[in-house]
Amino acid sequence: MITYVLLGAAIAAEVAGTLSLKYTRGFSDPWTTVWVVACYVVAIFLLAQVLSRGMPVAVAYAVWSAVGITVVAALGAVLLGESLTWPQVVGITLIVVGVVALELGTA
Repeated sequence: MITYVLLGAAIAAEVAGTLSLKYTRGFSDPWTTVWVVACYVVAIFLLAQVLSRGMPVAVAYAVWSAVGITVVAALGAVLLGESLTWPQVVGITLIVVGVVALELGTA
């Protein structure tokens, strides 16, 4: 169970960093840039912890990617006013379905 908690924390750190990228103004804002780099360092560290606990890299990365894409797209629409069209929603759904299939294949 702790492995999934660590993976969730890694995803949260990556999402925080990704959403903050917009505010670095091309890495010209030093404090926001430091925040983004710190988020990514934490995310990669936590992902390494997940992998060291035995989760297959394909599964960990697939879950990381699918959840990250879904959350960033949703929060981008809600918090940043970015568009989220039906074809994009269908695409994200297909990604999530693919990850579920990958996870079921390892069970």
